[in-house]
Amino acid sequence: MTSANRPARLNRSVLGLFGIVFAAAGGLLIAAHFGAFRRASDAPLVAGTEEPPRWIFYLVIVGGVILALLALRWLAAQFARLPKSTVWEIGAAGEQGRTLLGSGPAADAVAADIETYDGVRSATARLAGSALAPDLHLLVDTDPAADLPALRQRILEHAVPRLRTALELSAIPVTVEFRIADRGRTQRTR
Repeated sequence: MTSANRPARLNRSVLGLFGIVFAAAGGLLIAAHFGAFRRASDAPLVAGTEEPPRWIFYLVIVGGVILALLALRWLAAQFARLPKSTVWEIGAAGEQGRTLLGSGPAADAVAADIETYDGVRSATARLAGSALAPDLHLLVDTDPAADLPALRQRILEHAVPRLRTALELSAIPVTVEFRIADRGRTQRTR
């Protein structure tokens, strides 16, 4: 089960960036505390009383807008759980035309298969990537009493082989996210 979890990757990147910035700021503060930035005791902290150049104000505004857009992008990534459906061209285009297959119908068939399993309330599936190397992404809502290892095994031994046979592929990487319903709340398990 190998595939990128985009929101988790983005979260790790943003948190890593914040960690680097805060570590650098902390290092500068420690250096200032131990006198690395010595100045005369009677020298003002900021030289002069006039306003900074106008471009400084514009730079601060642009930086604030960029930060706000990045925050919105991060927020939007929290809700993007499954990749978008794609359309594949099967085979080469010939005299008769070309054959197009939407990844949606194939994924919907897998989801319908999984919804028949014991303990499954609903399932959503998406196929991403090319027709020759697709990735299957599953989001499965289960009952609290569902046996997750057995359910995962059933998905890998029944639904995925049926999809591989239908698409005439030897292997399909699969990502499964289980959401366990519990008295109106949902818990997530991978």
